[in-house]
Amino acid sequence: MTSSTRPAPDTKSTLIKGLLIGLLFGGLLAFGLASLLLSDSSKHGNGESAHSGVNTHSGVNTHSGVNTHSGVSAHSDKSAHSDKSTHSEKSAHSDEAGNKAPLYWVAPMDDSYRRDKPGKSPMGMDLVPVYANDDAASAKSNERTPGTVMILPNVQHNMGVKVAPVTIGTLQQTVTAVGNVAYDEESIMHIHPRVSGWVDRLFIKSQGEQVEKGQALYTLYSPELVSAQEEFVLALRRGDARLIEGAAERLKTLGLSKGVIEALQKTRRVTQTVTFNAPQSGVVEALNIREGFYVQPGTTLMSIAQLDSVWVIAEVPEKYAQIIAPHNSAVVTLDEMTHGVGAKWESHVEYIYPSLSETTRTLKVRIPLNNSNHTLKPNMFAHVVIMPTQRKAALLVPRSAVIRTAEGVKVVLSDGDGNFKSVRVTLGQSDSTHFEVVEGLLPEDDVVVSAQFLIDSESSKSSDFKRMKAPDHQATTTGTIETIELPADTETNGASNNAKLVIARGPIEKWGRGPATMSFAVSKHIDLSQFKEGDNIMFTFVTGEEFTVIDMRKRSEHAMDRGIMHDSGHSNHKHDTSNLKGDGEQSDAHESSVHKSMVHKSAEQKSINHKEHMHHD
Repeated sequence: MTSSTRPAPDTKSTLIKGLLIGLLFGGLLAFGLASLLLSDSSKHGNGESAHSGVNTHSGVNTHSGVNTHSGVSAHSDKSAHSDKSTHSEKSAHSDEAGNKAPLYWVAPMDDSYRRDKPGKSPMGMDLVPVYANDDAASAKSNERTPGTVMILPNVQHNMGVKVAPVTIGTLQQTVTAVGNVAYDEESIMHIHPRVSGWVDRLFIKSQGEQVEKGQALYTLYSPELVSAQEEFVLALRRGDARLIEGAAERLKTLGLSKGVIEALQKTRRVTQTVTFNAPQSGVVEALNIREGFYVQPGTTLMSIAQLDSVWVIAEVPEKYAQIIAPHNSAVVTLDEMTHGVGAKWESHVEYIYPSLSETTRTLKVRIPLNNSNHTLKPNMFAHVVIMPTQRKAALLVPRSAVIRTAEGVKVVLSDGDGNFKSVRVTLGQSDSTHFEVVEGLLPEDDVVVSAQFLIDSESSKSSDFKRMKAPDHQATTTGTIETIELPADTETNGASNNAKLVIARGPIEKWGRGPATMSFAVSKHIDLSQFKEGDNIMFTFVTGEEFTVIDMRKRSEHAMDRGIMHDSGHSNHKHDTSNLKGDGEQSDAHESSVHKSMVHKSAEQKSINHKEHMHHD
């Protein structure tokens, strides 16, 4: 009995120990699996593994007790919710990325160069992606004129593209030239003998020597002078007044001074040599004789010039020949390093020489200067600045925008929407910052002043070098000038002093408007002196507070056809036949009222202006 009952406690304790060890290993296993699943879920952001892990280990955790099972269930619900939201966000993001996927990649400077993946353009620039929502921009690009280049804003920034407007103003011209100081030729006196003879004594030793008036220059032996003195002495001895007067007059004619004749009359002694004196003060500009020279009438013995006034002969470049005029202001300066800051003279252009130098292709201009202190010396170099008369108002374009090529002068136009195009222009005069534009540009056009050479190299490949499409507020048509009203005060530059024109204009196909007679303001850069009432013209105007003509030329058949084709070719408006007919009837009624009365004319003009503004708005 005793031996059979002892093993029971040991068996029971062994079972308890086994159960506890099993529970411990089961718990460790469940904890390890749960940790592994949680780390995998946080790493990949994918709820599928976490969800399956929770479902799998929920059964295991049921053996560990109620608290453990409930904790895993709560975590399972939270993970499932998190996985669902993450999956939906990921799906939405993938859909959005699919909608914005590039259709192709295009070169920034050439939209015809397309590739199906990123890369480099032939110019070495990164290709730009084009998306599906760029279809509108692509359709708009198809309307661009030949040679138009489209550049994205970020690419413009990287290239350093800068634009500047075409303005209306006057050139501030200054003509800079180099000159040299010369004698005032009007003050130079040349000394010639009136008889033949020999230079007995020369008192002037070198060229440039300073002389005073009355100073002895040289003595001359001449048999003719000796004979004339003897005749005068003989007349004195005879006491014949007529002979005395004749002999004295002959001595004066031969060049003897009054003092020499009076001395001869007193002494009555004939001298073999006669002394000749300086007729004026100055410097010896030329000395052509030495003692013992034989001279005769026509020989230039010497020249005496004065330095109280001098000339500056400036060499003006040929391109400024048309703008220089007499009496233009001039400023002459010397080298400041040598002569000091005060070496400055203000004067004017006195004379313009009629021919150019064959060697230097320059025009000589004479400027007189006062040189009472004798600071200026002949043959000195001087800097000359001439201020031409102020020119009339004109279209001005910055110098940095001009591109000169063998084919002509070009600028790069910008429409403000990222489109650029090279156009050919005709230039006039210039100053240090601007060129006058004769043809090719209009007021308020924008031109590229930085990075234009790179754009021109691309645009010139296919450009027709004509202007881009005109903006909506600008129109070109033909007409006839009926009235020219010049401003009362032409010197004032106020906007209210713009000239006025009454023009019987033709139809404007761009806006679907018929012919009408209207009043226009005229931009200041247009020279109305070339036009008169009754001229047939082609003109371009813009709308605003008032209609302003910004370009006007006399009409020719070729210009008329070209202008009408240009305006109609770029029109974006569909024309309504009924509207055109109605406008024509209004125009006929208006023209009849113009012929009836000037009062009715002005009233109709105001009415039409109002209608045009309403149409444009």
